[in-house]
Amino acid sequence: MTVKLNLKFLALTLIILVTEIVIAYFLKSGFVRYTVGDFLASILVYCALLSVLNIKSITAAIWALSLSFSIEFAQLIGLLDILNIKHIKIASILLGSHFSITDLLAYTLGIITIYFIDITYINNENN
Repeated sequence: MTVKLNLKFLALTLIILVTEIVIAYFLKSGFVRYTVGDFLASILVYCALLSVLNIKSITAAIWALSLSFSIEFAQLIGLLDILNIKHIKIASILLGSHFSITDLLAYTLGIITIYFIDITYINNENN
């Protein structure tokens, strides 16, 4: 694994990040805010990894999904409460506040989607 800037994935990362911020700012509830937001969040992690690391697509997919699941399970055990940081807004935003099985499904579908888009259209290489 080496550090290498990938402009395609950096651009995707920035576009998805802006999209996530717009969703969070303008939508306070509903399917797009929660489910589509989680779907895009896992894609954001995948793209961010590939924007700075020279790793295989499957490795990025596994790491991104693992991170997404880890954060979700941290919500299940109440990590914010355990660490006494629930009152810190950025921690609540990044780590979330409640566990949901549908979030795990959204993360999984997001990673599957971006992985196949990546290997089929973006990199078109044997990963």
